[in-house]
Amino acid sequence: MIQLRDYQTQIAAAVRQAFGQGYRAPLLVAPTGSGKTVLFSYIASQAAAKGNGTLVLVHRQELLAQTAKTLARFEVAHGLIAQGAEETQHRVQVASVQTLVRRLDRLDWTPNLIVVDEAHHTTADTGHGRILAHFEGARVLGVTATPERLDGKGLGVQAGGFFDVLVEGPSVAALVEQGYLSRPVVYAPQTQLDLSGIRTLGGDYEKSALAVAMDRPAIHGNAVKHYRQYGNGAPAIAFCVSVDHAEHVAEAFRQAGYQAASIDGTLDDQTRRQRIDDLGAGRLHVLTSCEIISEGTDIPVVGGALLLRPTQSLSLCLQQIGRALRPYPGKKRAVIIDAVGNTLRHGHPLEERDWSLDSKPRRQRQEEEAQPRIKVCPECECVHPPAPACPNCGFEYPSQARQIAVRENATLAEVKVDEAKLAIKREQAKCRTLDELRQLGEARGYRSGWADYVWSSRQNRPVRWQTQPGR
Repeated sequence: MIQLRDYQTQIAAAVRQAFGQGYRAPLLVAPTGSGKTVLFSYIASQAAAKGNGTLVLVHRQELLAQTAKTLARFEVAHGLIAQGAEETQHRVQVASVQTLVRRLDRLDWTPNLIVVDEAHHTTADTGHGRILAHFEGARVLGVTATPERLDGKGLGVQAGGFFDVLVEGPSVAALVEQGYLSRPVVYAPQTQLDLSGIRTLGGDYEKSALAVAMDRPAIHGNAVKHYRQYGNGAPAIAFCVSVDHAEHVAEAFRQAGYQAASIDGTLDDQTRRQRIDDLGAGRLHVLTSCEIISEGTDIPVVGGALLLRPTQSLSLCLQQIGRALRPYPGKKRAVIIDAVGNTLRHGHPLEERDWSLDSKPRRQRQEEEAQPRIKVCPECECVHPPAPACPNCGFEYPSQARQIAVRENATLAEVKVDEAKLAIKREQAKCRTLDELRQLGEARGYRSGWADYVWSSRQNRPVRWQTQPGR
């Protein structure tokens, strides 16, 4: 029997509410490590108990195995639709998107509910989209930690996507406060890397040029130095640009006396699983990765994430950081070594996010990316919100933000979240009525229309739920 946490029970109720209100395809947004697989396993088991069929879609082999393992742990009978798997008649089926697309025409089973894991990949021109179009009569539950696409297009129906309402779970900060996630401690450079010479392709930095910029022996050495300085020997994942970059970083760690290996899509499934298992069992200090374990892979013992790939993708940044946030006995914090300034671009992992199903125009995305999320004083290393001068020592920043080239001997400083700003957002989230918002606005000295604006915005997302700290 699956026992849900309080917030998971509330999310399940919000999903039922969405379906009850006539929505076909709610999108559940909850942080990495919040137990989304457990939650949709529960929903699938409840559907099966009522005689309804559930199809769980995953897009990678690692996610297929992980989902099947979770279902088995909770004794949920299920089958697999994947290469080499024997077909069964179970009411719950876990399917590889790639395999199911090829079998749609000869499949004699129609699900009542389709769960789409890592749903931010769902577009009309993908395998996900073709499957959802084929089973147009089924209800759909999308699940993701990051409902954003690189091209800025929204995942909602109005933006050409599939999902028609947002169900929002607890924030990272709330789960950290309640002990369900490890507290991230972030170290980043004091200024942003100058990547102006690297073009954007498909919404992110062009990989071949980026690999040339980042795959340098001195930069590899910096990664080792920062891990030795901040990582305390904890199992860590290093996120790299290319296959060669991942192997070169792994070799730098091995030469420094650490047990390290690389993982990428060119390896066979058995080797990939073995190296992931080695990291989880403590046989490796560092596992370097090229696009394999940014999403979904559950290795709770991992206590560090080394960000060695600059990215314009908020989703990719948060997915990578999330690999280190899962709690584990004796693990007091998650060390995020951001050697490329991704957190300066996208914000601290504890920041509250205002997710939406709508598209984000390119100009808006560019303006947001251009805005500094935090500042690190070069004089006293005080970390603070953007301001003309350091509030600690009074250092005045130049009128134009400084940019630097990729530096081979960069130093890092701890990046802290604005706790005061975080507390304000939490207080606002606690207001469940318009009157409560008006009272809060009066207490803060806000303009009279503030509460009405916030309330109106909430009504545009009728099934939006946010956790309450301490619940």
